[in-house]
This record gives sequence, structure tokens and C-alpha cells, in this order.
Amino acid sequence: MSQNRKNNVAEKLNRRLFVKTTGLATGALMTSTIPMNAMGYVAGNQKLKLALVGCGGRGTGAAVQALTADPDVELVAMADAFQDRLENSLTAIMEHFDGERKINVKEKNRFVGFDAYSKAIDMADVVILTTPPGFRPLHFEYAIAQDKHVFMEKPVATDPAGVRRVLKSAKIAKEKKLNVVVGLQRHYEKKYHRLYEQVQNGAIGQIVSGQVYWNSRGVWVRPRTPEQTEMEYQMRNWYYFNWLCGDHILEQHIHNIDVANWFIGEYPASAQGMGGRQTRNGKDHGEIYDHHFVEFTYPSGAVISSQCRHQKGCFSRVDEVFQGSKGGIVTGSGVISDLGGNTILNTKKEGDPNPYQVEHDKLFASIRNKEVIADAENGAKSTLTAIMGRMATYSGQTITWEQALNSDLSLVPENPTWDSNPPTVPDAEGRYPIPMPGVTKFV
Repeated sequence: MSQNRKNNVAEKLNRRLFVKTTGLATGALMTSTIPMNAMGYVAGNQKLKLALVGCGGRGTGAAVQALTADPDVELVAMADAFQDRLENSLTAIMEHFDGERKINVKEKNRFVGFDAYSKAIDMADVVILTTPPGFRPLHFEYAIAQDKHVFMEKPVATDPAGVRRVLKSAKIAKEKKLNVVVGLQRHYEKKYHRLYEQVQNGAIGQIVSGQVYWNSRGVWVRPRTPEQTEMEYQMRNWYYFNWLCGDHILEQHIHNIDVANWFIGEYPASAQGMGGRQTRNGKDHGEIYDHHFVEFTYPSGAVISSQCRHQKGCFSRVDEVFQGSKGGIVTGSGVISDLGGNTILNTKKEGDPNPYQVEHDKLFASIRNKEVIADAENGAKSTLTAIMGRMATYSGQTITWEQALNSDLSLVPENPTWDSNPPTVPDAEGRYPIPMPGVTKFV
């Protein structure tokens, strides 16, 4: 394969096939120096076996990045709900590496179905968890129980019950000295490190307010086909169902919300806001909103205005902006200014490494060096922050951190099958029930 062809494949396999921009610790700050004397079986030059669980575009890209991160990593198992997705993913990964001896996924080690995850995880030292996020708590729990190092995509759950499950597994992972990297890749981006260091050094004083954005055109739609069961339809079109995705305030906007938590240094005490469906409100748009606007209030008194929108033909922005007692930051431009708006520092620097690759580089380096990266707790708490925002927009009420964390809301069914009904089903006209502020209750 020509180098240009390899580069084109790599570009197509980048972290989000439908966007080119993305977004209480950085990659370095999340890295503990706990000695890994319990995990010597993957130290040194020993070959690491890799399993991919979730073979969509994100999983395919993450597998390529993981295999690129370390010369002695071999992909040995794959799992997905759908056979076609698994085979397409394997083909793309093999094309990228063009015959290099990094892929050894025998046909018997290609697992399909709802229970496929455990079979693939059992075969590996390191696992990539990139299914729709509703399944993440179960898969993460199993991987940690089986003593595996983990890369898992954000968000790490779609409901408070799942968040609590991840927090419990995160604690066990620390005790076992297992590495866990969560795909909040801004923590692995040099520009964000430089900005965060300036915040820590007092360049803008105490953060008192800010605005975080993920405003875009939206994502794909996969129309229903006649032969599909309701479960298969929702699994194929997972972005539009809360038990699988959690709404775009969680699945995408978590990146920006997480940066607010990180730079402020705490998690919100409460959230209130509004949202709804205006332009993306067809039968093929499931139950999620197309816009959310949330005001997060932090224990320190800082207030962050959070907005995300999936509407074509509108103002687009993916960014984070913070105002402090001495100045402000715009992360997109990397500019720090004083209270008069004068630039005092521009931290943007061309040529920074791709943070999507860096997070895998750091994961495998940490394993080899017998160190520990522990991203899961922050990943769970930033997930809960976004869920709290969704609960506020859906209900029209102020939601506190304690109410969200202790909520009995549980969206993901136990032991789903292709013939079982998902948690939400359409009415006789094919429309799904939509959360209604003032009516929908969560606490």
C-alpha cells in the first residue's frame, strides 16, 4: 500500500468519522506513580494482546492508534453486536497496516452478539471499549474483574446507575493497579496542558464564569429497514436513543463540560437549563433533543453556561471560554487575555502531536513502565455532570449533584436480546415519547 493510501486510510479512521473537531486532571496529572508489582505479566518487552469491543468507526480508529502506539501489540480478538461491522472494521485495520504482523484475529476469535464482549476480553491483556456508551459500565466492570488494562471511550455511562457502577469498578482498578484511559482526549493535548498550567499559575486569577460550546450540524441517521426488529433498529441508529447514547449533551458535549470541570478544579453543585426539538424532530430522530442550554453552578461560585446544538444552517462552534478575576482564556485560539481584552499570552503552537494518538501512546508506555493511569473516576464524574445537565433540560427543574448521583434512574435493560423490547418504543404512528419539561420527573 502506498504511503498516501495509508495516510488516507488513517484519516478516515480518525476518532470521529462525522466531526473533525472535538474536545480534574491531565494525562500527566491522571498518571499515578503507584508501583505495578501486581501487573508484571505485561511488563518489559512481552507482546501485549489487544481486544476490540465495539467495531464502529471510533473503535476501528482506536484499534489503529493502539497498534501504532507500541511495537509489540497484537490484535487477537474482536467483538461487536453486528457481523458486518466487525468484518468491515477488520478489513480497514488490515488495510491500514498493509500486511504488518500486528493483526491475528482468527475467525473463531471474531465474536458477535450481546454477549460477545466477554469472549473477546478474556483473550487480551488490553481492551478497547467503544460500543455505544450504554453498555460501557457492564463491559468495564467485566474487564476490570478479569484484570485487563482498558481504553474506553467517553461517555462511560448513560444513566446515574451506570455512573455508580463505573465508579465502583474504577476503585477496584486502582486497587489492582490497572491502567484506565478514557477518551476525553483534551487531557492528552499539549495546548490544553499549556492553558491549564497558566490557570494553575494564576494567569487569569480565579475562574468565575465561562461558556462551553458544541454547536454543529449534527450526525448521521440510519433509516429503518423492513426486516429489522425494534431492537436492531435502535442498535443501528443508537445515537438517537437515551439508553444507548444519552443524548448529544452527553455523547459529544461532555468534552467541553469536562474541560470546565478540569480548569475550575471541581464538579458542579447544581444545574438548570432548557432544551427541546425544533429542526430534528422526525420519526428517525428517536427521543433526543436537538438543543440544550444549561447553567452549571460550582461550589466555588463559578457559573458555566453550556450550550450544544444539532441544527443545520446555524452558528457552529466547538470551544471553551473562561473568565477569571484577572483575565480570560479562549481554548480554541489558545489565547489568554487581561481584563481589558489585551492578549498577554498565545499558547497555540503548530505541530502538536495528535491527542487521539497520544492517549494510546501514554497508555502503553504506562503499562510497560509499570505505572498507572487512572482516568475512570474523572470520566465517570464528567459523565454525571453531562447527565445532570440532561436531567435539568428534560425536567425543567434544578438538579443538584447529590440528586443526580443518587438518582434511581436506570435506562439500560438487563440481558437484552434481538427480540426483546428496548426501554422506549414507538407509538402506532412510529413516534417515540419525548421528554417534556414540567412533566418529566427524575428526582
